[in-house]
Amino acid sequence: MGDRQAPEPLLLVQELANTLDIETGTDHLATPEDLDRFVDDHELTRFRLGKRDLAGLRELREALRAACLAHAGIPVPPEAAEGLERHVGAAPLTVRIETRGEAVLRPAPGLTGLTGLTAHLAARIATAANDGTWQRLKACVTHDCQWVYYDRSPAGRSRWCTMSVCGSRAKMRTYRARRAR
Repeated sequence: MGDRQAPEPLLLVQELANTLDIETGTDHLATPEDLDRFVDDHELTRFRLGKRDLAGLRELREALRAACLAHAGIPVPPEAAEGLERHVGAAPLTVRIETRGEAVLRPAPGLTGLTGLTAHLAARIATAANDGTWQRLKACVTHDCQWVYYDRSPAGRSRWCTMSVCGSRAKMRTYRARRAR
């Protein structure tokens, strides 16, 4: 299927959601050191994220993954919707008018910590929702995968991160279930 990396406005959302590899159980936000590495790798030091933000960041990650699963047809569980609403609701945005007159959403000035990062992500998501790319950021519907990928298919209807692995496994399970009947 080609490149599954999200375009720039959504890349940080994708990379945050993929800090947990469900298949292997590897969590790249398990410790404060992991958080420091994520912050450094993504040049997020301006938010001054610390140990106190770690649990909330993991909750935000899972709520974003649930939203991406919804883009692939799996309804968002109420607890994930509530968590996302709580985080985004506490992260105010402002409208800035650029030199050419376009309106751009930005995090309110002075935000730091998880609130600042959430506002930064919310502004990016709002921009992507406006241009139609947000709906193409999906999570694989395979329960033991749920890797977040960008759907570049012409129809925008893919449901698996890769057809050759997760898609093939799902089709084989369906085939075997039909044969067993």
